[in-house]
Amino acid sequence: MEVFSFRQGTTPLLVSIPHCGVHVPAGIAAGLTTEARPLPDTDWHVDRLYDFAAGLGASVLAATHSRYVIDLNRPPDNSPLYPGADNTELCPTTTLVHAPIHQPGAAPDDAEIARRIERYWRPYHDKLDAEIARLSDRHGIALLFEAHSIRSEAPRLFPGRLPDLNLGTNGGESADDSLAARLLDLCERAEGFSSVLNGRFTGGYITRHHGRPADNVHAVQLELAQATYMEEDPPYTYLPECAARVRPVLESLLSEMLAWAAE
Repeated sequence: MEVFSFRQGTTPLLVSIPHCGVHVPAGIAAGLTTEARPLPDTDWHVDRLYDFAAGLGASVLAATHSRYVIDLNRPPDNSPLYPGADNTELCPTTTLVHAPIHQPGAAPDDAEIARRIERYWRPYHDKLDAEIARLSDRHGIALLFEAHSIRSEAPRLFPGRLPDLNLGTNGGESADDSLAARLLDLCERAEGFSSVLNGRFTGGYITRHHGRPADNVHAVQLELAQATYMEEDPPYTYLPECAARVRPVLESLLSEMLAWAAE
């Protein structure tokens, strides 16, 4: 099975969705715990939520495999994204509520992790590299939008309820400040939704690694609270009426990125 799906667009924008995958190879699935088998930490339905992106001319890259196989938004050396805080690993060992992911003896060893890097992680990142280079060559600028979602309450990572719209630019290092300001303004004007820029989520490895404003490559992550568009408990049902409220906000963010680039 391919490790990602990809559709090439016509504009300088690439939408990356690294945590929407739900496929787990049989050999790995056999070692998952009862708590992990429903894949609770998936960015559920995010590919569906952004299915308008191709119509805007964006390229779209989406993972097919679960983050429990390997987390595409973590560095290959497994260094922590947030030093001193609670972090999840390149090959996660516990869920976001600290439940074990693997049955005793089934956690991947170093050799298996290295295999998964080459089989699953590397192809996704090679495609990111190639598409960003293509966009830069063709348009003179590349925009990367990292599309994510998470439960609105995840005590392991943050206290209380997460804002609905969590923009991240690695503290201003992965995208131009003027672009970030315009996106935040859109979020703040979105009726019925709360928002923040560079709060608990400042952007994962992909945003940090690829965002190079000095080279005219601008990367922005949006961590969307799942309560805005779905049921957060199993069976994780997509709620079209809720999604219909937030989708225009998401579309406006992508459109604003393209407008900013055109200027």
